[in-house]
Amino acid sequence: MNSLVTAIDWAIIGSYLAGLIALSAWLSRSQHSRGDYYVAGRQTGAWPIAISIMATQCSTNSILGAPAFVAFAAGGGLIWLQYELAVPIAMVVVMVFLLPLFRNLSLISVYDYLERRFDLSTRLWLSGIFQVLRAFATAVTVYSISLVVELISGLSFFWSVMLLGVMTVIYDVLGGIRAVIYSDVIQMIILVLVLLLLFALLLNAIGGFDQLMAGLPQERKTALDFAHHGLGDGYDFAFWPMLFGGIFLYVSYYGCDQSQVQRELCARTVDDGNRALFINGLLRFPLVLLYCLIGAALAVYAAGEPEFIANLPKNGDTPNYNLAVPLYMLQQLPTGIVGIALVALFAAAMSSLDSVINSLSATTMEDFVRRLHSGASWSDVRELLYSRLLTFAWGATTLTMAFYVGQIADTVLVAINKIGSLINGPVLGVFALGVLSRHCNGRGARAGLAAGFALNLFCWQFVPQLSWLWWNVLGFFATVAVGYGVSFTGARPVQDLTLLVWSPRRYSQFGFAVNWLPRYGWLLGWFVLLVATLALF
Repeated sequence: MNSLVTAIDWAIIGSYLAGLIALSAWLSRSQHSRGDYYVAGRQTGAWPIAISIMATQCSTNSILGAPAFVAFAAGGGLIWLQYELAVPIAMVVVMVFLLPLFRNLSLISVYDYLERRFDLSTRLWLSGIFQVLRAFATAVTVYSISLVVELISGLSFFWSVMLLGVMTVIYDVLGGIRAVIYSDVIQMIILVLVLLLLFALLLNAIGGFDQLMAGLPQERKTALDFAHHGLGDGYDFAFWPMLFGGIFLYVSYYGCDQSQVQRELCARTVDDGNRALFINGLLRFPLVLLYCLIGAALAVYAAGEPEFIANLPKNGDTPNYNLAVPLYMLQQLPTGIVGIALVALFAAAMSSLDSVINSLSATTMEDFVRRLHSGASWSDVRELLYSRLLTFAWGATTLTMAFYVGQIADTVLVAINKIGSLINGPVLGVFALGVLSRHCNGRGARAGLAAGFALNLFCWQFVPQLSWLWWNVLGFFATVAVGYGVSFTGARPVQDLTLLVWSPRRYSQFGFAVNWLPRYGWLLGWFVLLVATLALF
């Protein structure tokens, strides 16, 4: 595969990376404080934030893994699209209950809310959990992406990590969240254009869309599975666990995870933040549909070109189907366009890494360094310097960890997709206890978090037939129930909770305006339309 990457392609890749560094250096001129560095002075528009959020979701693992799942995985197919149906509903929940509240409090770290509402211990618990899990997950992502770069480019694993990771860390350190957002916009544009080109080439190769639908096996056309429930029947990807598990997962991810909320907090106003989520709720499904249709077209193409599968690198005796997309790129695209296509893969990887590294730096600075610093106040210049140093430190840490991921059992690499579901529901439960109840205290919130996480661990180990998507639901309700009950054994909060707890009567000042009600309706209508459309497949 590597012989097809020419010097011209490498020149295009090099120019792109140099352009990102130049952009971040230019953006760094407007940074004068940690507020500029982490939330862009809260002056960013809705569209850049929305595109940046989508870019993070559209990682290299998605671009490679989803088509492989649709085309080749046992039990795979367009059924993966069910996972996206929960997004519009989740956006409504975040827009109504979480983002306006957080934006009104002028947060930088979303976990700052937990100290204001509960206590310092709860803040540090949640921030620490975020940092540990995100750092590990990011190291796994760097590892898996670098393996792909190694295979398709001919670079060693070390230089593959360096090429992706170091460049990402450099523009992240220089440009902060502005560089993250605007580089993500550029990367998303490149990625979508390349995906559209690939889909057009595949349709031309197999004879058009009608031939795609005719050649795709019926079991891979099925996009909705109402026949199973995932509650012990062994079906992870049935409609109900993907819908309800997805709702709780996405509300937690978009509303309680620093890597996502931080960009939402960059918005100029509450309306701009909500508008970014609204855009994401409408456009994310078409994006996922695009690369799932690429997978469907690859399945038909491979059925007519048996040598295509034979040319895939092997994992033992099994073809590495995750490399089907880059292999097709290298085989079918002309010189120069191959370089742009590889830039698209790099862009998908870097858009996932940059936001996580910046958010790890933000939570460390806000929740630990500044919060626990007992000395004199620092100047804005010093805080900005420390923020950049922390970004560099987290980047170096995750890149270093990537070299040791290969020594971990393969089961961990498979299980990494489930780890988020172990904790997403409990984390959301803690925020729900704070936002929706005036009664709950920090001790109850932490007890609920531990109970929800323990229940999910129990289900993982002893109830393997239960779909792991249900863990998001079970963990949430266990956290809320235990947290609420334990709170009765301790002192009730004594501080003024007016601005910290959701209230319909006061919510208009947080941004719950009547003119947003039709947009909530549009998102819910979009969900209904998507379900109806998928039912036709």
